[in-house]
Amino acid sequence: MKILNGRELADFIKERQAHEVASMTKKPTLLIIRDSDNPIITKYVELKQQYGADIGATVIDYRATSTDDIRNKILSANTDDSIDGMILQLPIIEREQTDALTALIAPAKDVDGLSGQPGAYDSATATAINWLLAGYDIKLSNQKIALVGRGKLVGAPLYRMFTDSGYDVTSFHRGSDLTNLNQYDIIISATGIPGLISSSMARPGAVLVDAGTASDKGVLKGDFDDELRSRTDLAAITPTSGGVGPLTVTCLFDHLIQSSRR
Repeated sequence: MKILNGRELADFIKERQAHEVASMTKKPTLLIIRDSDNPIITKYVELKQQYGADIGATVIDYRATSTDDIRNKILSANTDDSIDGMILQLPIIEREQTDALTALIAPAKDVDGLSGQPGAYDSATATAINWLLAGYDIKLSNQKIALVGRGKLVGAPLYRMFTDSGYDVTSFHRGSDLTNLNQYDIIISATGIPGLISSSMARPGAVLVDAGTASDKGVLKGDFDDELRSRTDLAAITPTSGGVGPLTVTCLFDHLIQSSRR
């Protein structure tokens, strides 16, 4: 069984990015806007800050005090030439405002790919999953693909990518019968519900990608349960940590470097 280790792939790309940034006169600058000190959010912000430092990019962590503050900071950053890219670190406190706020981000600076506007980058997480599967030579053609979750970060953009490529993909969401997952060759889950995908939902030889993240009693958990992870008859599976996440950060900084070169 293959372990889909995104960290190994990310290390190769990171080395290339460091060389690129070293050759640039103006170093790329990323603005992270958030309004929460949730431990998971803080962890992801710190990872991005460390990654930026490693390749020579600047990462600014802006802690907003309100939704209006987020809105004003986005609009200000859109016209600030010192900011090459920005992300709204999700979730925000007023979740119902997410779409309206991400839509304000200038497409050229939307390095996370959340605005959905023409000219914006593709979703960093969805792109990372594509990189991960390609990096381990997982073929998508003539395979039945299940996407569990249709959120803005992963499920929805990945569904668009796969359908645009002509792949056989089905979206599962709240209320779907997940017992049908055992009919699929590839299962990609991104719900943030710990242990949602059980062992009985995956058939032997399946490829499993866990892109879900949640905090369970202070411990980061994915969508796959422990019994599923203990199986040896699967074709491939992401590790408990270091699967999609590292490549998502890598993709985000790839977009940042591109934006800085524009």
